Amino acid sequence: MPEGHVIHRLARDLNTAFSHTIPAVSSPQGRFATEAARLDGSAYDTATAVGKHLFVAFKNSSPFHIVHIHLGLIGSFRFGSPDDVTGIIRLRIATDTIAADLRGPQWCRLITEEEQQAAVAKLGADPLRADADPTAVFERIGRSSKSIAALLMDQSLFPGVGNIYRAETLFRLGINPSLPGRDCTQLPEIWADLVELMADGVDTGRIDTVRPEHTPEAMGRPPRKDDHGGEVYVYRRAGQPCYVCGTPIAATELAGRNLFWCPNCQKG
Repeated sequence: MPEGHVIHRLARDLNTAFSHTIPAVSSPQGRFATEAARLDGSAYDTATAVGKHLFVAFKNSSPFHIVHIHLGLIGSFRFGSPDDVTGIIRLRIATDTIAADLRGPQWCRLITEEEQQAAVAKLGADPLRADADPTAVFERIGRSSKSIAALLMDQSLFPGVGNIYRAETLFRLGINPSLPGRDCTQLPEIWADLVELMADGVDTGRIDTVRPEHTPEAMGRPPRKDDHGGEVYVYRRAGQPCYVCGTPIAATELAGRNLFWCPNCQKG
């Protein structure tokens, strides 16, 4: 499932492509045809992201003028030529020069502003939003006996944070994943690290978490090859030596997701 930086980058790219236009809106697949017809001919307004949720708004007199999208595990929203209509496209936004095609989302709904506000209210503090305030999140964690690893994946606390950012920021700060939230004294540092790493992900389109001294060039090692396309310390590196201490990276399952950490660097 794409992490939050992917959705924020997508919102930025949609705004670049369609701001100040009246794009054609359609559903070649047909499943969103009625909703798309209501939007077709409306001026594009703006796309915003909160965690892994994307909201695409149109300037329409109808109260239902916001497309709420969650990509889920297999969804994609890709840009291409308006002349190329291939695959099963749930939603297409297009001008004469560019098209954005949504395929395989977990959901794609037409909602009102009130429904958008209700959806956002269920989410916590997004590290990629300038208006995010993590104070209430820290207070909730301070009362929780759940592990900090589990809490970091809770979208009602940290929307947009996924398995990679969870594992990597805990490693970078030397935090044991099993540490209860109420015992974690490094919440401000966790927040600051997530803000830095995820903002870099928006800029580059990939997740890189290793510090300069641990890059392939600095260590004389081959670049990492992985679907997410970045250099990481522990994610999907089970059994391989830690770049810092050489200890084999450990892995276990937590709440149905794989968790990776260094048993030596993350004792505390």
